[in-house]
Amino acid sequence: MVLPGVYAPQEDTALLAGALSDEPLPPGAAVLDVGTGTGALAVAAALRGGRVTAVDVSWRAVCAARVNAARAGLRIRVRHGNLFTPVRGESFDLVLANPPYVPAPAGGPPPRGAARAWDAGHDGRMVLDRICLEVPRLLRPGGVLLLVQSALSDPARTEALLREAGLKAAVTRRRRIAFGPVVRGRERWLRQRGLLPRAAYEEELVVVRAELPV
Repeated sequence: MVLPGVYAPQEDTALLAGALSDEPLPPGAAVLDVGTGTGALAVAAALRGGRVTAVDVSWRAVCAARVNAARAGLRIRVRHGNLFTPVRGESFDLVLANPPYVPAPAGGPPPRGAARAWDAGHDGRMVLDRICLEVPRLLRPGGVLLLVQSALSDPARTEALLREAGLKAAVTRRRRIAFGPVVRGRERWLRQRGLLPRAAYEEELVVVRAELPV
């Protein structure tokens, strides 16, 4: 179920779900799905036996995730809040993140509604940088972060920040997709900024996997 104003599962969700399916997940592993949206990834993790907490800043997303968990017959703890705030002091074996990552022109109004799921500031890193800085404190030894983002928002910086924090980080999955409506609407601006090569007519999505050493 997708409520109005809630980000519907798309190619980035599918790419991250594929990475999740490849990740060893012992029964009872503590999983955090941050920016859960409809709860699609939280449900996928719970179906594999994880003890899942899902977080979203949107009340509509929280409601959608709770309904979708109930429909699937799963117990998923769904919390409302900004990024990791609702789970301060907790730790997890796996963190899933599909944050906002599309660069947005400066000077516009703050994102509202569904736009909060993709608008991520002038360089697309408004939330990505926060995740890189804060997630190491939430991971247990051997814990893993799986994060999906666009090549438009500098995956190399994501890897570098996570490594600086002591994690082993690398891009493990890539997928090229046709421009969606958001990127199409900003195509000229993205090309002017040099974020989108003039000959490119597809966007690349990547999954960054980061692991906290034991």
